[in-house]
Amino acid sequence: MSPVTLNVAVLGVGLWADGLGTWDEARARWRGDRTSDMPASLAKPHTTLLPPAERRRAPATVLLALAVAEQACREAGLAPRDMRSVFSSAHGDLALTDYLCATLAESPEHLSPTKFHHSVHNAASGYWTIGVGNMQASTAISAGRHSFAQGLLEAATQVACEQMPVLLVAYDMPAPMPLVPITQSTALVGLALVLAPVSDLARGHHSAPTLALRLHDMATQGVPETQRACDPDLAALMTRSPMAAGLPLIKALAGGHRQGGPAFEGHFTLSPAQALIVSLPGRNQDSRR
Repeated sequence: MSPVTLNVAVLGVGLWADGLGTWDEARARWRGDRTSDMPASLAKPHTTLLPPAERRRAPATVLLALAVAEQACREAGLAPRDMRSVFSSAHGDLALTDYLCATLAESPEHLSPTKFHHSVHNAASGYWTIGVGNMQASTAISAGRHSFAQGLLEAATQVACEQMPVLLVAYDMPAPMPLVPITQSTALVGLALVLAPVSDLARGHHSAPTLALRLHDMATQGVPETQRACDPDLAALMTRSPMAAGLPLIKALAGGHRQGGPAFEGHFTLSPAQALIVSLPGRNQDSRR
């Protein structure tokens, strides 16, 4: 029995990562529009989706998630309030987790109710739905180092089942020093994709790339032969954040790939026994906006 393939269109992309900056900055560098040694933006992730007072009190993970989500929705040209969403984070807000554990151990009576409120794993999802007035379904996922793959599969499955666009937001922040040996998370990385049914390509998104996703059972079929190439300018970052696993795919979507053949074809582990094979057909470098 041949594996089922999910085909989805990518209408919009968002990015914020250490050393890369925003989606526009990274895409320009990857396409050769800027010199390769030009530094990325040093500003913090920024979003206009929250009022100033809410932005000031929102935790860093929320600002990162909303910043990349806003970029992706803007490029897709779709109203944020109309889309289902999937938010995926390997560890959530580790700074808040460290604060809560330390405070509970040392002086539990001083625990901040606001920080406890922000510590829940769906905090970014909640801020998003409230900030943009979204009443669609929203899913929050945590799967450790498999979180990007699990989030991508969940979003693509919802696109196929519901036949409507779905926003995927994958994000993680650096861990406080006591948690670094456990999480190996030392970089800020946020990714966002607006995925849609391929039928949407006939409705104003003719140049949007398409992804083909299929499951691979490593227990019965072995490790997939197709591996993600180790991109020299991403290799270091990919060891510093679980979400950096998605960066080679993001770079391929930027159009800065080799001409001829597939732009990207590789696997993302969903679990020790299962992988998600993702293919992006070769396409002209100038076909994205």
